Amino acid sequence: MPTQITQIDDAERGATIFRVDGDMFREDAELVGKIARETQAASGFSIAIDLADLDFLDSESASILKNLEQIDGFEITGTEIFLQTIVDAAEGHPQRN
Repeated sequence: MPTQITQIDDAERGATIFRVDGDMFREDAELVGKIARETQAASGFSIAIDLADLDFLDSESASILKNLEQIDGFEITGTEIFLQTIVDAAEGHPQRN
């Protein structure tokens, strides 16, 4: 599934949320980072990247997202489903839908 990025601006809070759904590969993560940096520079808003609706995240894009969080200070949200999937796999449970 192609990656879809939806931008939600909350001027009252001074924040922009990028809601990402579909599959995320390295090129997609790089694009999200580029758009987020440009938006923050133009608006001065804080940035959150919401991954709750993401179907797939590869290791290269995860590394890029981690850098966006650590270096650029962007908030990464919605990762709970990925953590639960890893726990289920480690415990031998079937994947949740």
